[in-house]
Amino acid sequence: MERTASYPRIEMLQVADAVAREKGIDREEVLEAMEQAIQKAGRSKYGHEHDIRAHIDRKNGDIQLLRFRQVADPVENETTQISLGEAQGKNPDAKLGDFITDPLPPIDFGRIAAQTAKQVIVQRVREAERKRQYNEYKDRVGEIVNGLVKRVEFGNVTVDLGRAEAILRRDECIPREIFKVSDRVRAFIYDVREETRGPQIFLSRTHPQFMAKLFAQEVPEIYDSIIEIKAVARDPGSRAKIAVVSNDSSIDPVGACVGMRGSRVQAVVAELQGEKIDIIPWSPVPATFVVNALAPAEVTKVVLDEEARRIEVVVPDDQLSLAIGRRGQNVRLASMLTGWAIDILTEAEESERRQEEFKTRSALFAEALDVDDVIAGLLVTEGFTKVEDVAAVPAEDLAAIEGFDENIAGELHARAQTWLASENEKLTQRYKELGVSDEVSAIDGFTPSSLVKLGDKGVKTLDDLGDLASDELRDIVGKDEIDEENANRIIMAARAHWFTEEAEGTAEKEANTA
Repeated sequence: MERTASYPRIEMLQVADAVAREKGIDREEVLEAMEQAIQKAGRSKYGHEHDIRAHIDRKNGDIQLLRFRQVADPVENETTQISLGEAQGKNPDAKLGDFITDPLPPIDFGRIAAQTAKQVIVQRVREAERKRQYNEYKDRVGEIVNGLVKRVEFGNVTVDLGRAEAILRRDECIPREIFKVSDRVRAFIYDVREETRGPQIFLSRTHPQFMAKLFAQEVPEIYDSIIEIKAVARDPGSRAKIAVVSNDSSIDPVGACVGMRGSRVQAVVAELQGEKIDIIPWSPVPATFVVNALAPAEVTKVVLDEEARRIEVVVPDDQLSLAIGRRGQNVRLASMLTGWAIDILTEAEESERRQEEFKTRSALFAEALDVDDVIAGLLVTEGFTKVEDVAAVPAEDLAAIEGFDENIAGELHARAQTWLASENEKLTQRYKELGVSDEVSAIDGFTPSSLVKLGDKGVKTLDDLGDLASDELRDIVGKDEIDEENANRIIMAARAHWFTEEAEGTAEKEANTA
């Protein structure tokens, strides 16, 4: 350390201050890195088996190199331990477990030692810089940042954010977008990960929330939470839909986002390389929201299936291509925006399907109830879809249908119940042939048809039924026949004997032990 001693000690502190400012890290971390480097050089000179530590005075920069030995009895390792008697000779207050320090003479940094010390300092400073970057950016996920393109490799862009570098991968760039070194780029931080090579900050220009954040920058009402962005769907570089709602009834959310002569939306479009943006008024009513989302296409009718989260949309024949969009883009974006699967039919297709359903159901009633096409057609027109519906409804309600009297209603009701009993008898015979046990058929909640479906799938005993999950049971029987709550109840009823047998087995074991 003689060469180091020839320089003013205060210079150590000045170097530490300069490195800390340049790298944006704490001065203390730089000084600790220096101490570790001097410590490593000391161990190289005096032997790695010694516990040698360095300390730099934070006020005047003086360097101390000390050998630490722990007071022990007995001494197992003379290089790191010292006996109690010898320790008390150096310090009368010493006791077992304390450390005795011996000052070492300054070391002369040779070329190799100096190079090693430099590597240690560089490594520690780099680690501290990475830690600072991670701590600074881990809470900034979801923000938009500006940076300069530092380099481009295979379409992946490295962006200099000033105090850190970030990655804009090729698949997170807008299609046909080309960046050159020194270009300014604005992007969305969607992930920050701590990896072995340091913190990785991932940027995106295709993320739906990038567009939402751009609107928040352009529209003060969004920033002030007067207007809320409910959903965003993007086909990056081509088209996007954004659903907005106003918390103030006097402010039009769509108009505020469009801006005077389209100034606000055009600013976002320019940033997104000309991406066309449809601004949609959000609605809590799914049908209304889906109709809005399919704009500019007109919709004449919607049918919802809430269980499957599917919605059937009927559009005029000349609006079909507009509703679907080029390569299905419009309906795909509308589905992403609303979270509903959307099926589109033309009025002609819907009329044809309705006629087909009418014929099928009429034929079913005509055959099962032995009636003519007129009566069968009246039942279908009134909304009856299966014979079970006719058997379940009171005869007085049937008599209220225009064209029916009490005699016809009574006869229809009786025939429906007779047909239903006959069908149930056939189904009962069928599930028994399939081997479905009496214990399973005795569980409340199953119809003969659902028991046949279970038998067809090999679910025949209480153990088979108990092994199912509620979703599996509903898939077998049919989700329209059994809801989630009943499926869980049935499965628990099938498993009940497991717990009874377990309790009996435990009681028997305890009795034998006694």
